[in-house]
Amino acid sequence: MRARRTVAALFLTASLALAGCSGGADDMSRADGKSAPKPAAEGAAGSGYAADKDSGARQTQPRQPLLPAHIIRTAELDVEVKDATKALAAARRTAENAGGHVAGETTERIDDAHVSSHVVLRVPQEKYDAVLAELAGAGKLLSRKADAKDVTDQVVDVESRIATQRASVNRVRALMDRADKLSDVVTLEGQLSSRQAELESLLAQQAALRDRTTLATITLSLSENEDKGRQAEDDGPGFLDALGGGWHALVTAALWIGIAIAAVAPWVAVFALLYAVWRWVVRPRLPKRPTQETPRPAPLPVHGPGQD
Repeated sequence: MRARRTVAALFLTASLALAGCSGGADDMSRADGKSAPKPAAEGAAGSGYAADKDSGARQTQPRQPLLPAHIIRTAELDVEVKDATKALAAARRTAENAGGHVAGETTERIDDAHVSSHVVLRVPQEKYDAVLAELAGAGKLLSRKADAKDVTDQVVDVESRIATQRASVNRVRALMDRADKLSDVVTLEGQLSSRQAELESLLAQQAALRDRTTLATITLSLSENEDKGRQAEDDGPGFLDALGGGWHALVTAALWIGIAIAAVAPWVAVFALLYAVWRWVVRPRLPKRPTQETPRPAPLPVHGPGQD
C-alpha cells in the first residue's frame, strides 16, 4: 500500500515539474518574441482546411422546407369599349378558356344607344396575370386597381387548429367508448357536439381560404364611348326635327285639353242636372210672392194761358 502511494506521489511530482518547464519555455519564447512562425504553405493549407470544414458543416445542416405562399389576389378594371355586349361575351370566353367562371353579372341600358356592364370573374391564380392583361387590352383602360394579400399565416393557423380539434374529437369518442355511467356518457356527448361544431366551423374557414387563394377575383366594368351621341347633339335640329317637334307639341296639347275636359265633364253634368231640377221641378212649386203695385205719380196740373 505504501509502495503505491509512493509511486503516485512521484508521478504527480514529475507531472507538475514537466508542466512548469513547458510553461516556462513558452513564457521565455513569448518574452523574446521569437515564436516559431508557421510556413506559408502550412498556414494556407490550414485555412483552406478550416474553410472546407466550415462549408461542410453548413452543407450538412438540414434546410427547413419553405412553406407554399397562400395569396388572395383581386383586381378591378374599368374599360371603355365600342360595343359592351360583344366585349362582355369576349370576357366570358377569356375566363372560361383560362379555367375560370363568371361569378356575377349586371347589365343596364343607360339610354337608347349606350349599354353598361359589370361582371365578376374567377380565374386560377396561375392565369391571373394573362387574363388581366387580355381584359385590360379589350378597349381604352380608364382605371385599374390590383391587390394581393398574403394569408399564409392564417392558413397554417387554421390547419393547425383543425388537426388539434380532430385529435380532441377522437379523444372524446374514445372516452365515450369506455364510459360506463350514463352521466358520463351525457357529459361526453355534449363535449363531442361542441367540439364537432367548432371543427366544422374551422373546416368551413379552410374551404373559404382555399377557394380565395386558388381562384383570383377580377371585377370588370365595361362602358361604351359616347362619340356618336355627342356628334348627334352637335348637328342641331333640322326642318323635319322642328316639324316633328311642333306636331308632338300639338298632339300633347290636344291630349291635355282632352284630359282636362274629361276631368271637368262629370262636374258640368252634375251642375246641369241640379239646375234642371231647380228650374223645372222645384221652382214652379214654390209659392209666388205678391207683387206690390207701385203708386203712379199724380199728373201735373196743366195751366192754361193767363192762369197762374
